Amino acid sequence: MKNPVPQAASLLLEKLLLLVHVRPLPAGSAGEQPPPPAPDYHDTSCFQRGDLLEVPRTLFIHFGIYLGENRVAHLMPDILPALTGDRRQIQRVVTNKRLILGVIARTASIRVDTVEDFAYGGSILVNHMDRLFEDQVLGSEEAARRAEKLVGATAYSLLWNNCEHFVTYCRYGAPVSFQTDKVRPGAAGEPRGAPLRRERRRPAPGAALPFLAA
Repeated sequence: MKNPVPQAASLLLEKLLLLVHVRPLPAGSAGEQPPPPAPDYHDTSCFQRGDLLEVPRTLFIHFGIYLGENRVAHLMPDILPALTGDRRQIQRVVTNKRLILGVIARTASIRVDTVEDFAYGGSILVNHMDRLFEDQVLGSEEAARRAEKLVGATAYSLLWNNCEHFVTYCRYGAPVSFQTDKVRPGAAGEPRGAPLRRERRRPAPGAALPFLAA
């Protein structure tokens, strides 16, 4: 029988880290829907289809793949896809309550939003991770097509199946999360660079990807 303590500790860690990562709604806000970001906040003329976009937050970074025409595919925890198939409801901007419940239920969606909704007022870095993967960067069109094929409901784990796993699979061919490797169980004793060497191997044809695992 498995020891439930490490599993409980891992789940608690996920919740705590997520709560730090979430940007709270403005004080005194009566509705669940956050205010929309200002239009034309970002100049998308410098983005190319297949670019990997990063939005730095307090302790974590949110990632997405640019699809062109002001659209970004990104993975977000969300409880709503597990409760309804109404695309109009699901496509609304994810509120804090939906996001937190998605983490608890380990459900998410790979969704397409505008650059403004994706960034939510933050600054954007473009292809900042390319330097870590040297010659493993896939073609821009291949990266975009991979992201488009995966749009829809999926499993979620902050430590194992998150937005960084999604974008690194799309752009580099191997799902990696450097920011959660630092805190995941068992990673403390690994030498620097070990996660990259291990994860850079391409998955075998037909193999299940971490962010698609149940």
